[in-house]
Amino acid sequence: MKYSIRHINQKELETAIEWAATEGWNPGLYDADAFDAMDPQGYFMGYVDNEPVASISAVSYPGQFGFLGFYIVKPEYRGKGYGWKLWQEAMKYLNSHNVGLDGVVAQQENYKKSGFTRAYANIRYEGIGSNSVKKSKNIVPLSKVSFDELLKYDREVFPADRSSFLKIWFNQPKSLALGYIKDGKLLGFGMVRPCRVGYKVGPLFADNEKIAEELFQQFRVFVRKEKIYLDVPEVNKKAVFLAKKYKMVPMFETARMYTKEMPQIDLHKIFGVTTFELG
Repeated sequence: MKYSIRHINQKELETAIEWAATEGWNPGLYDADAFDAMDPQGYFMGYVDNEPVASISAVSYPGQFGFLGFYIVKPEYRGKGYGWKLWQEAMKYLNSHNVGLDGVVAQQENYKKSGFTRAYANIRYEGIGSNSVKKSKNIVPLSKVSFDELLKYDREVFPADRSSFLKIWFNQPKSLALGYIKDGKLLGFGMVRPCRVGYKVGPLFADNEKIAEELFQQFRVFVRKEKIYLDVPEVNKKAVFLAKKYKMVPMFETARMYTKEMPQIDLHKIFGVTTFELG
């Protein structure tokens, strides 16, 4: 049997997303377009003969920052070295980048062997939506916010320009994207989108917990009585408190890890991670 690795197109990326769903990662229904837009060359798949058996994303952002995700080997092909060869190809693609990932706890030691250092934990919380909430006069559709202003805020909480990703991410079908404006200034924004199970909030960025909560309340109303998920950096204690306040329960955690120094981002403004797959 011949093993080969190649870059994949968006259609093949959908296969990796299906595998992620099978693994229980609960990807969004319409994520692929935004993922592909950020770095069309950043997705790899390993094939035994012509059968896809392994996947990984190695997305390169401007400024030598990269992010790994979708690292999956089909169960019947595990333990044969296919994943490791794919991993090496992805790391070669990102070469001198500072590479980040959100790794499951069980794989932390393996990632350390590959040069990654644990920065903090991200915890996925699960809850239920709501039927009603008081509307805040400061909350507006994100489409009403200047995209330049949104990007400026995003650079405080993410270590690279991801404008091509965000342009598509915030326009997903059946989603709700909101901004919080006060005195003409953007003080927070976020989105909730449909996933294989329920809805996932991501991102949820805000100057403080009051703003984050007002945005989160609107997302809960949008999903009604469906399940709602929020991925929270454990180091932001106010974000953890927000999840617990709404009786959300932790499902699992990941380790945010980097190959170089931890980026200079304001974790206290991150109440919900955008996506474990791309950071």
